[in-house]
Amino acid sequence: MVALKPGHEDQPNPEVDKALMAHLELKSRLHRELLDRLNLSVIDKVESAELRRQIASFVSKYLSEHATPLRADAFSDLVNELIFEVMGLGPLEPLLADPTVNDILVNSHEQVFVERNGVLERSDVRFHDERHLLRIIDKIVSSVGRRIDESQPWVDARLADGSRVNAIIRPCSVDGPALSIRKFSRNPLTLDRLVAQGSMPASAARFLEALVQARMNVLISGGTGSGKTTLLNAMSSFISAAHRIVTIEDAAELQLQQDHVVRLETRPANTEGKAAVTQRDLVRNALRMRPDRIIVGEVRGSECFDMLQAMNTGHDGSMTTVHANSARDALSRVEQMVTMLGGDLPIRTIRSQIAAGFQVVVQLSRLSDGKRRMVSISEITGMENDVITMQDLFVYKRNGIGENGEVLGEFVPTGIRPQCADMLQAAGIKLDARNFHFDGETV
Repeated sequence: MVALKPGHEDQPNPEVDKALMAHLELKSRLHRELLDRLNLSVIDKVESAELRRQIASFVSKYLSEHATPLRADAFSDLVNELIFEVMGLGPLEPLLADPTVNDILVNSHEQVFVERNGVLERSDVRFHDERHLLRIIDKIVSSVGRRIDESQPWVDARLADGSRVNAIIRPCSVDGPALSIRKFSRNPLTLDRLVAQGSMPASAARFLEALVQARMNVLISGGTGSGKTTLLNAMSSFISAAHRIVTIEDAAELQLQQDHVVRLETRPANTEGKAAVTQRDLVRNALRMRPDRIIVGEVRGSECFDMLQAMNTGHDGSMTTVHANSARDALSRVEQMVTMLGGDLPIRTIRSQIAAGFQVVVQLSRLSDGKRRMVSISEITGMENDVITMQDLFVYKRNGIGENGEVLGEFVPTGIRPQCADMLQAAGIKLDARNFHFDGETV
């Protein structure tokens, strides 16, 4: 749950609202006239300084003709906003440029929230009307070859910089179009930075690094916005540059740093309901591309079966994420997704495939204070009758709530020796046993 920053409750001010509506109406009129006058087919070739000069000249002339004086700062702001409308995503551009904003959440054309450091706060940004917001949504989804209309009222897409976008419109969104943007990080978080932020101790980071280098298969689990993709990106930096990596996503957002990466992205059905390309299609195709490692951004359906088959037939070091509230729930979710295929696969067979496919489950959570934390690293140890057996190697222990509502706790080793220690040693990796609180010098 994300905390809501106090002091941002709605406090209507008729005078402010009236002035804002007048400003939005003026900008809307100017924008419509600009679209009629500008040659949009060549606008990308115009230098930004020349575009600003032309728009400023147009606005100055328009204001003069309509006897609408503006202060110099208001005039400059208006020109900037019109440039955003013509070249970018309108009112969203300042939020996209703000490095402190992690998420942009548009509930309606009048209500926009942002998240900074796990805390939600209402933004002053708003759209002129519902049509204005719809135009921005259409601009986003059409740029990546997707569509949104009454027959397909929701869509996952991405911005040019890799930011993840979800949009939904009427009739599914009762109060009008809604838009959610998870911003792309220009400086991808590393494990060391996550340690510095307090998301995990250095001992856990070194263990995760070792898992990647030893080519173990890792399942990263957590709720929405818990940091699964962030951790997947951070861990992927330790993949050998000699390995061929194939990534598979609904909307491409992974930020792998290696040179030898092939990025695959799903495609929705066309207007006739045909030509869809699913994650399962891409996983099956990836197996023909001679990958050393396959990374699926998030498993959601029957592609999970093909992913397990790959992990059990020599594609070691593969990683993926799943929505689940605990490590045990994550395995249940994977099991459920495999059964989506239908057929007569016995549950024990499915579970044995899961136990053999994944070696470690990393569980993440967004705590009540809005901060993202790693809450457990669990090792899959095998099967006992029809049950997949696991052991926790690290767990997050909560110690209470601080004066400002922050969750107090620490991520600590359980003292259990990893069963995969021998595999790590065979891969030439040595870890200090003291990091796990059991006797011995190295793992």
